[in-house]
Amino acid sequence: MVQIDIKRSMTAQDIAEVTQLLDAAEKADSRKPLNDHLLIDLHQGGRNGFAGLTVYKPETKHPIAYCQVSRGNDSWALDLVINPQHRGETRELGEGLLTEAIQIISNQGGGQLQWWLFEPNETHRFLASQINLKPSRDILQLRVELPLSKKVIADTKFISITPFRVGKDDNDWLAVNNRAFALHPAQGGWTNGTLSSRQAEPWFDAQGLLLHHIDEQLVGFCWTKLDKDSDQLLGEIYVIAVDPSHHKKGLGRSLTVAGLNHLTSKGATTGMLYVDKNNFAAIAMYSKIGFSTHHEEQAFVGEISPSTRQS
Repeated sequence: MVQIDIKRSMTAQDIAEVTQLLDAAEKADSRKPLNDHLLIDLHQGGRNGFAGLTVYKPETKHPIAYCQVSRGNDSWALDLVINPQHRGETRELGEGLLTEAIQIISNQGGGQLQWWLFEPNETHRFLASQINLKPSRDILQLRVELPLSKKVIADTKFISITPFRVGKDDNDWLAVNNRAFALHPAQGGWTNGTLSSRQAEPWFDAQGLLLHHIDEQLVGFCWTKLDKDSDQLLGEIYVIAVDPSHHKKGLGRSLTVAGLNHLTSKGATTGMLYVDKNNFAAIAMYSKIGFSTHHEEQAFVGEISPSTRQS
């Protein structure tokens, strides 16, 4: 039986200790163990609904496992990170941490829970089944070599682009984003606070958030992001959207190419984005630009029942 330290808010020391574990996992796996939503929640010390569950090695103060619960717009998210030297204990550590995490969510009213996994293995699937989560949404990470070919650029309709202006474009951007992602559990329903939290991140660059207007109305955007910590300078299409009233006009391709060209100008040698595996139209468009699948991720989803004694 493992002993679990549960915190509803994190001090600077707590964050530093968990960050050591996250860094070890990233070094072993060559990818960041927490997504942006969870990582920002951790860096801010825990917003409403947050819980950080940590298992420490008995003879030291170093964490060997960490589970985080974060509240989204209309759902919950969690993730589980095990120190690479203790992954032989993943089942035991995971069962204890996930059981406690589910109880925390239940005590706060329950609701839909998502656990995203990078190429899940049998242990992941076992742990997900123990908390009644089932495979649901699949996404692909696509990558393309930069710069784009001259043919791809020539075959793409040029559109006017302006950079985002913090404090001036916020409300227009939120309106388009929330219309475009009205049914999306994570990207939809953003508020000024959600946007401000991203703007406060070290990687945020307003010049990399590209806007397209028609008749002075914002109709689409391509938000880019540079990962300067990767071996090769990786440029990400972080969020891309077209207002639903302007779909089927070829703006998706034009915005994507504009974003990739911007990333190239910043030194990126590889472009990257995520797309739902069943979004065949988008995948076909990205394939024509030169993207191919790098890896797949899968969400395990379930409904957590509310506890009779909610906190």
